[in-house]
Amino acid sequence: MKLHLIFIGNKFIYNSSLREYVVREIEKNNHFISAITYFKESDNTLFLDLEKEMNASVKLIVITTKQIFSTVGKLICTITSDNQILNNNMLMPSNCSVFEDGTYLLEYKDSITNVLHVDEMQKMPEILLQNQDSRATVHLFEEDKESAVAILTPIAQTNDVKIDIVNLIDGWLRIDIISKKYGNISNFISSAKVLLPLKLIPASNIIHYIIETLSKSNKKLTFAESCSGGLLSYYFTKNNGASKIVEGSLVTYSNNLKENWLAVEEKTLEEFGAVSSEVVFQMSDGAMNVSHADYALSISGIAGDSGGSEFKPVGTVYIGVRSKTTHKEIRLNLNGDRNYIQEQSVLFAIKMLILIDKEMFF
Repeated sequence: MKLHLIFIGNKFIYNSSLREYVVREIEKNNHFISAITYFKESDNTLFLDLEKEMNASVKLIVITTKQIFSTVGKLICTITSDNQILNNNMLMPSNCSVFEDGTYLLEYKDSITNVLHVDEMQKMPEILLQNQDSRATVHLFEEDKESAVAILTPIAQTNDVKIDIVNLIDGWLRIDIISKKYGNISNFISSAKVLLPLKLIPASNIIHYIIETLSKSNKKLTFAESCSGGLLSYYFTKNNGASKIVEGSLVTYSNNLKENWLAVEEKTLEEFGAVSSEVVFQMSDGAMNVSHADYALSISGIAGDSGGSEFKPVGTVYIGVRSKTTHKEIRLNLNGDRNYIQEQSVLFAIKMLILIDKEMFF
């Protein structure tokens, strides 16, 4: 069954951080959201749309505010020919099968609806809708999509699973695995790992995997960022356990700070420019020396929308990665707006970290 997420309330339209929190919590419970619809409190199309969804074979998660929680319950009662009752200090349809504080579950015809009230600066109530689909995610590196399809499709057919392959950046594929009726996801992953031992990581959250892998070996990681403006460090620190492995990050936008914080040589900056292989080499070296970490990542580039030149157009990004024994720098020519270029830069840096020490990460 497809999952439809419905937001009811102005705050979910305009308060993006609250809205994103709700979506994260739903996805954390392994729910794949097929569609998202927004309604203002005064939207007179809500009743008809809600009635249509509840009469279809779908799963619904309805997110509303505490103020209009009971109003939404009245609409649902009208659709289902039910009455509201006071239970657990909240009004809800009498036919609710499961309920907790601020959340209830209702089965009607072929649909299942979970209604929750969520407000700013409050913890989201429990999601009662259970995900019955069996699914998993793996990440594949240094393989193109066409080759991955050719390698993995026969294994998927043997194990009765469906695979969806998405290219995140060049050389990094995300593979979502969904079990069919008699599917064996575990055996699919094991078989794929045998064929691709130094390319496949069986983890849905690649950053959490890196954190756990490094923490088991007591390894530390540090960053030196320019055009990404701290986004790389945020990718790690937004995950639980980041303090186990992240030493810190130096966001050195100006040449002055590159010199004084990271010991990038003035001569290097003058001769090659801040956006260069030579500078990210010295940035990663400086970050490692300051932090005494085991790995260092550095990024410098031109994210745009202006600032480019004939030889270094917007989208030119250099990334450096360094371990105790080796280092590597690459030049990228990325496309997109400022934010997408920053996001791509971070993903390439993460990929370079994984590939610089395959024995550690694979």
